[in-house]
Amino acid sequence: MCPAVWQCRVRSILIRAWSGLGRTTWWGQQTRFSIRQKSGPGQEDTFSVTEEAGLYLHWPYCQRRCTYCNFNKYIARDVDHNAMRECLVRETETLLRLSQVKRISSIFFGGGTPSLARPTTIAAIIESVAKWAQLPSDAEVTLEVNPTSVGASKLSEFRSAGVNRFSIGIQSLHDPDLVILGRDHTSQHALQTLEEAKKLCPGRTSVDIIFGRPGQSVESWEKELEELLLVCCDHVSLYQLTLERGTALFKQVQDGKLSMPSEELTARMYNAARRILGKCGFRQYEVSNFAKNDAVSVHNLAYWKGRQYIGIGPGAHGRFVPRGDGAMLREARIQTLEPDVWMREVQRCGHGTRKRVPLSRLGITEEAMVMGLRMTEGITHEHWKQICSEWSLQEIFTGSQEVEGLLQEGLLIMDSRGVRCSWGGLAVLDSILPALLNQLQMTASEERQSKQETTL
Repeated sequence: MCPAVWQCRVRSILIRAWSGLGRTTWWGQQTRFSIRQKSGPGQEDTFSVTEEAGLYLHWPYCQRRCTYCNFNKYIARDVDHNAMRECLVRETETLLRLSQVKRISSIFFGGGTPSLARPTTIAAIIESVAKWAQLPSDAEVTLEVNPTSVGASKLSEFRSAGVNRFSIGIQSLHDPDLVILGRDHTSQHALQTLEEAKKLCPGRTSVDIIFGRPGQSVESWEKELEELLLVCCDHVSLYQLTLERGTALFKQVQDGKLSMPSEELTARMYNAARRILGKCGFRQYEVSNFAKNDAVSVHNLAYWKGRQYIGIGPGAHGRFVPRGDGAMLREARIQTLEPDVWMREVQRCGHGTRKRVPLSRLGITEEAMVMGLRMTEGITHEHWKQICSEWSLQEIFTGSQEVEGLLQEGLLIMDSRGVRCSWGGLAVLDSILPALLNQLQMTASEERQSKQETTL
């Protein structure tokens, strides 16, 4: 999934937390990263967190816009595939040199609809990555696929280009709902695409499915999911449908043409899905993600564990240290949104970075907390120490009445392993995070005040 989605989610939660504090002062001290970690199974090399990264590439074009979608995508009749390939390759090379990473742990082609790209474009980008950094032969390379007949017909070519994991945007097995969502495939197309993907990438095929759709009931959702699990063997991503302003679906609901399920109903759908997936052998490892036989998404885990990633393409987001500029601080970077403008910038400057913001120590730890608690394993004491050596989890949360209340309610668990949500807590994570973020910022503010008093 596009990292912009995660970052928007993080920002919305952080804004709510800051509003609750009644103050807007940022603690501006910045931090340098020096985490050491194994490079991979059976390998001797070690890489600091600034020497290893995931790579996200955004293909911005779609054949049509789904009624619920507000992502950065464009409907273009004529795409200059040669120019897009050249610009994606050039920006990849530029940002790899800038980051000076030695190893790329995973590649994710998202969009938009990246299965509309030519397989030769995908191959050229992978070759470029391997030219400028170490790309292990078994590195996860994911391509999002729209399950139309056009997308399915090119799967074998994408596999030959270097893709070894497919993420299929099934979204629904109910054809009337696919029409409401504005999708350009049918349930039959979706199942045929899934079967082909499973043959090409056994053990490395994921499906996306949306719940909380207009008119959907718990019973129909359970039946649909059980049907899907008869053919889905590896990985499932569940997404609750949300109304976004400016979308066609938002207007239809606002005009009273469609009605959305209540929050109570969607909560029941989510928990029903978790139970059904568990019974079928799928382990939940993150709020929205479930894997069988340990077929987890290596790339997305990098987001949730706060690791570096480089964003390539129009509107892509990244988080990395631009060491080639002599920098020692991690930056949040956003590429230019509009494809035509982005291409001109890449052709002129080698990259289309529109915005770059050095991240503060507090900003990094806040993101680590928000993302880490999405995982069922939560945040271990060891991992937190790597992210934030100044304060332990106990130092941050001990003595907080809000946190103590969450522990007593059984929504949060803090023990010798670290901090994590319970089964019930994970379902209401958005309501838990503000209290934890408030406590983190209070700890940072108190230390800052203490240092100022010491200086005086």
